[in-house]
Amino acid sequence: MIRKLLVPFLLGSLALGLAGCGYSPGTRALTGGAIGAGAGAGIAAATGGKPATGALIGGAVGAIGGAVTAP
Repeated sequence: MIRKLLVPFLLGSLALGLAGCGYSPGTRALTGGAIGAGAGAGIAAATGGKPATGALIGGAVGAIGGAVTAP
């Protein structure tokens, strides 16, 4: 049970840490969206959800997070 919760948490933490990479808001939005989509799909698959839905939600959150962060 702990492993099932720990892996998505670590992937999410990694995604948030990398979402701020880049200098322009467009670059950060693109990398944040890609990382968020991967993390969202992984978390959804690990928790029994639909990976496509997780990828859409994670990508949107990652893109918004990347766009609004400072370089």
